[in-house]
Amino acid sequence: MAEKPNPGASAPDFSNWSCPLPLAGYPTIVMGHGGGGKLGNELVEHLFLPAFRNPALENLGDAAVFDIGSGRLAMSTDSFVVQPLFFPGGSIGELAVNGTVNDLAVSGAVPRFLSASFILEEGFPLAQLAAIAYTMAQAAATAGVHIITGDTKVVERGHGDGCYINTAGVGVLRPEVSVGPHLAQPGDAVLVSGTIGDHGMAIMSVREGLEFESQIRSDCAALNGMIAAVLDAVGTQVHAMRDPTRGGLASTLNEIAAASGVGIEIDETSLPVRPEVQSACELLGLDPVYVANEGKAVFFVAPEAAALVLEILRAHPLGRDAARIGQVTAQHPRMLVARTGMGANRVIPTQIGEQLPRIC
Repeated sequence: MAEKPNPGASAPDFSNWSCPLPLAGYPTIVMGHGGGGKLGNELVEHLFLPAFRNPALENLGDAAVFDIGSGRLAMSTDSFVVQPLFFPGGSIGELAVNGTVNDLAVSGAVPRFLSASFILEEGFPLAQLAAIAYTMAQAAATAGVHIITGDTKVVERGHGDGCYINTAGVGVLRPEVSVGPHLAQPGDAVLVSGTIGDHGMAIMSVREGLEFESQIRSDCAALNGMIAAVLDAVGTQVHAMRDPTRGGLASTLNEIAAASGVGIEIDETSLPVRPEVQSACELLGLDPVYVANEGKAVFFVAPEAAALVLEILRAHPLGRDAARIGQVTAQHPRMLVARTGMGANRVIPTQIGEQLPRIC
């Protein structure tokens, strides 16, 4: 039974925290709190979770799963503040729809309905808003979901940044599927559905005016169709799924290692990275494993199902570059370790904050 809220409860006491970089050391919000790294995790663990604690929230997955008596539902919410609003391969509108659809899909749900709320700055051009709304409608139609409710607020000129969007989504859980960040098991194969770092580098290439032989495009896409194909074939053998957005692949794998109490080993030479993305990362001093994605999924599957899942992914247009990148181990629990191209091992930690702010 969920704990009843206590209106008279005092605010959390930060004085006894012993985190490596405790939230107590940041008396005000900094950009790193929104970056999907350690600071954001501490904000959730030590402030929001104690304030709102209940069984559905404690899983801390991409979506909350709850039972309504006649079945199980999943619900997710997200806010989008990306700049620029339009970028190679997508826009804030497509990002808002696809990001929420993907959070539901990797929770094992069939996405059904979305809400969309807009926070607009005074003076924002109506033509741009119409273009954003149109891309959202197209993305929703492609994903097979309906935007059924919403809200609009306007803030004074200079008190916003054009357009922010918040979405919430509801999906229906498949009865035979049980996946979650806490269910990865030693022996599981770790698969990624395609090249990493595309979205973050697409945003940065526009911001920095970088030009390459091939334009870097965001991978922004709804993954529910591809994920459904995997679950239709081997549903009970998929133990965990995530979409590696803020903080990239490294943050996602670290979160699952911590939630499941396992170790994860990956082979750096197996990581699929586009040459132009690798070049951009080297130019900016970034590691692709920490760069955001918006159209990729990570799968933790029983080893005997790995080859079939890989075949299914590669047969889908969004999974052509899928790769098996590692495995789960009982050794070095709660840690992500990479085998480098030189044959050495290195620990890949969760970063403090996001290398690239405002990427979603």
